[in-house]
Amino acid sequence: MNAVATSSIHVSVIIPCFNAARFIAETIESVLAQTYSSFELMVVDDKSTDGSAELVESYARTDPRIRLIRMQKNAGAPAAPRNLGLVEARGEWVAFLDADDLWHPRKLELQMQALNAHGALMCSTQMKDFRDGDQVVFEPPPVPLPIGRVTLTQQLLKYRTPTSSIVASREFMRRHPFNEEPTYKAREDTDCFIRVHEDMPFSIKIIHPLVFYRQQANQISGNKWKMVGRHLTMLKRYRLRSGEGLGAMAYVYTFTHFLASIYLRLIRRML
Repeated sequence: MNAVATSSIHVSVIIPCFNAARFIAETIESVLAQTYSSFELMVVDDKSTDGSAELVESYARTDPRIRLIRMQKNAGAPAAPRNLGLVEARGEWVAFLDADDLWHPRKLELQMQALNAHGALMCSTQMKDFRDGDQVVFEPPPVPLPIGRVTLTQQLLKYRTPTSSIVASREFMRRHPFNEEPTYKAREDTDCFIRVHEDMPFSIKIIHPLVFYRQQANQISGNKWKMVGRHLTMLKRYRLRSGEGLGAMAYVYTFTHFLASIYLRLIRRML
């Protein structure tokens, strides 16, 4: 099948994938269902052993917008696959999506409209959790669509840009790749988008859930206490433009946010 002309690709969707055979088809389908169709979909396989790559290949044979990219060796975290996707991306914009998350059908359409209207370099959205096996209901976005701004200060106090929600300038993201050091594992996205906000006055955010995050027991991000430690380590590395004192507020937020998250998950399991 002929390759898609580069001129017709506006958004490059990057999915890092490792042993996601249970979910990758549903995730791909949520991209193919987008009302905005000027995209390429790159699945970067991190040496999967469960047939994930073969599933992606079967999709690529039927839709020329889909590309399977194979890592030379297992990276063990999504940072390196995402960075390889940034290198291979042909669109002016890049969008990130984890291999088990889902998109609202109008996600790319609404984000591209918002980026054009506001002249921004990055747009995120709200995210909604769902338990593995639950039916996801895509609610119609409100009209007019509420859009806010995310600044560096807000990003440090409260991480406001879910990775699977982001559409950003390809060239801007290439200047701020994901950190592949092991100490950043499971926090490489937080680190990346703090650095991004250090280099821009603000990003924009659609105040409506257009990304659906699948809750699984075995995910890297499931270990909340390790995440607290890694997040605090990152906060120590950054000084805020807004002055002294906010760093302590960020530490307090980190503990309260993650403790609340643990509490909510325990309640959900009892329901």
